Formats: sequence, structure tokens, C-alpha cells
Amino acid sequence: MARTILVTGGGTGIGRALAAHFAGCGDRVVITGRRPGPLQETAGALDGVTAAVCDHTDPAALLRLADTLPERLDVLVNNAGGQLEFDSDGATDLASYARDFRANLDANLLSAALTTRAVADRLAEGGAVIHLGSIAADQGSGSYGAAKAGLASWNVELARTLGPRGITANVVAPGYIAGTEFFRDKLADSRREQLIAATATGRPGGVDDITGAVAFLASPAARHITGQVLNVNGGAVTTR
Repeated sequence: MARTILVTGGGTGIGRALAAHFAGCGDRVVITGRRPGPLQETAGALDGVTAAVCDHTDPAALLRLADTLPERLDVLVNNAGGQLEFDSDGATDLASYARDFRANLDANLLSAALTTRAVADRLAEGGAVIHLGSIAADQGSGSYGAAKAGLASWNVELARTLGPRGITANVVAPGYIAGTEFFRDKLADSRREQLIAATATGRPGGVDDITGAVAFLASPAARHITGQVLNVNGGAVTTR
């Protein structure tokens, strides 16, 4: 039976790859984001995908979105976010530091919490919530790393809350993924080489690596996996 899946930040990069995968499996996919152009292009290129503009840090925008969604959501993928320090004006005064810190918390932690809360009553029994975390949660990276670490911690309580309804909640934490807008074309070749050298596999990750992990956690095979962080980083950060 076809599922209904919401992918936030679905216009480009990992979000677009996820939308393409789920639509290719026959699922109905709703993608959201702040930029109408990429959303419309992606929805126009993929059968079974519809788009809605939404700022997931804005409660009013989320309530408007919720009113337009199907009554049943089988899978929620909280993919919206990113390292917003790349967009900073470079100011170093305390007020600017606070502004930039809050921006990353809002984009990467609050957006997932608000979105999940806004659609919680539509999540179907046996469904799944999957958040996109980051290797930065274990390696630092300022407010971005703090936000992704907070996301993983918050997800533990979410898993307990949703568990009685048979809904799982997990985090997929990518390492370096090539071919996305994440670094805004600001990644130096030397840094890219360092990131690849840190892996055990000797290669950058790709969007298909993340798509596979998310698809697994959304599948019937993962119904007893919840409250977890699945690292997809080629061994750059290991667990035991």
C-alpha cells in the first residue's frame, strides 16, 4: 500500500534524493522548504511529489501547512536545516554571536521539534519519524554541532512518547556528503581531502548513502529500532 511521506527541505540535495526514492517506490511525497523555485522544479520533475512552501521555524506557517496535509502521514523526515554560519555577515560582537547561534538552533533543532509537534496527530500507527543529524554532533562545529547534538538528545524523549503508538523515531547522522549545497561552494580542496582521509572507506559519502539509511529506518524491517542515531560517515566517527 502506498504511504504518505513528508520530507522537509525537500527541494535540493538529500531532501530531493529522498523524495525521488520514495516516489519511485510508489509512495505519495510532500516536500517543503522556504524557496519556491527548487520546490517547484523538484515536484515538476518527480511523479507523485507535491510541494508546499513552509518555514519550519515559524509556528504559524506550520499550522497553515498542517491544514493542507493529508489526514494520515506514514513517515516524517525532518531534513530541513544546515550550517547557517556559512551565511553569516562575519560580525563578531556578542549580539551577532547570539543571533547566529540562535539561527542554527532554530534551523536544525527547533524546526524538527515544531514540525513533529504540528503533525503528531496525523502520524499513523506503525509509522516513522526520521531526523537528519550530523557527524558534527560528536565532533563539535560550534552552534551547528550543538544543535545536532540537541536533536539527538531530544529524539530520545520523542521515541518514548511515540513508542506506544508503534511509531519509531531515529536520527541519521551523515558525515561529509558530496554533491549538496551544504558548504555553499566554500569548501577548500585541502579540507575536502581531510574529510575523505578521515573515513575508513576512503571516499566521500553521497546522497544515495543517506537515502538508503533513511529508507531502511522507514521500512517494516526497522520497526523495533527507535531512539537511535545511525551514523553514516564511512567510519570517520565510530561507535561500539
